[in-house]
Amino acid sequence: METISRPQTAELEERALAIRRDIIEMLVEAKSGHTAGPLDMADVFAALYFAVLRHDPQNPEWEERDRLLLSCGHICPVRYAAMAEAGYFPREELRTLRKLGTRLQGHPERVRLPGSESTSGPLGEGLAQSCGLGYAAKMDGKSWRVYCVTSDAEHQCGLHWEAVMFGAKNRLDNVTCIVDRNIIQIDGSTERVMPLEPLAAKYEAFNWNVEECDGNDVAAVVDALERAQRFKGKPTVLIAHTLPGKGVSFMENDYLWHGKPPTKEEAAIALRELQPAPNGSPLPANAGAAGRSADA
Repeated sequence: METISRPQTAELEERALAIRRDIIEMLVEAKSGHTAGPLDMADVFAALYFAVLRHDPQNPEWEERDRLLLSCGHICPVRYAAMAEAGYFPREELRTLRKLGTRLQGHPERVRLPGSESTSGPLGEGLAQSCGLGYAAKMDGKSWRVYCVTSDAEHQCGLHWEAVMFGAKNRLDNVTCIVDRNIIQIDGSTERVMPLEPLAAKYEAFNWNVEECDGNDVAAVVDALERAQRFKGKPTVLIAHTLPGKGVSFMENDYLWHGKPPTKEEAAIALRELQPAPNGSPLPANAGAAGRSADA
C-alpha cells in the first residue's frame, strides 16, 4: 500500500529529474567525477530530502535532525544536487564541484559543508559511523534516525560487516542502511569481481530486517523507508535495485560510466533526454524542501 499520493509522487519524480540534470551539468563543468551511480540514486535522494528525512535546510545543524551519511562518497554529485534543490545552498554553487577551495569536494567533507554529517573517502566506513551515531542516539534517548547510503561494491569490505554485527547486537532500529544495488563497480559487474548474492539472505542471517524495492520508483522507496521507521527491534537494510546511469540511454547499465564524466557533446545529448514531459510544469524553487520539517 502506497503511503504517498499520486501528486506527491509526481512532485518527487520531477525533483529526481531536476537532480539528474544538475548532475550532468556539474560533471561536465568539473571534467571529472562519477556519473552512473549519482544518476541511478536520484530517486532515492529525492525521496529522502523531500519526503522522509526530518531536516531543516535553513538550520542544517538542528539538533533533532535525522542524520544522513553517504558512505560511498564518490556519488556525492547526487547529494549536492539534492541539497541545492532543497535549499541548503544556492544552485549556482553546484558548478564549483571539485574545484580548488570549493565546499563541494569530490568526496563530502563534514567541516566544509553544513548538513553533511561525515567525511567519506575509503569505502566501507559509513555504516560503522552510522551505527555509532545510532547507538549514541539510543544512549541519549533521542528520537532522530540515521540513514546510511552505501554502494553494493563496498559490501566487499570487511569493516562493513563488522558494523552489521554491531548494529544487530545493539538492536539499532533507528538505523537504516540503503544499498545502491546497481551491480556495477569500476572494474565491471560486482558478481564477476566479488559476488554478493544472496545479499538479502546475508543480512537476514546477520539478524537485520530486510526491505527490497525498485530504487528508481520514488513511491516504492518512500514506502520502504516508512516501513523501516515503524520496524522495532532490529536495524533495517533497504536493498534498492537501481539501473546505473538511469535516465540517459547511452549510459544505462554500462559500467564504464561508473567513474567518468560526460563530454560537452555527451552532456548535451543527456540533457535533452532528461527534459520534463511536455505537459509537465516546473516546480517552484525549493518548494516542499524539508521532507519532515522542524515543525513535524
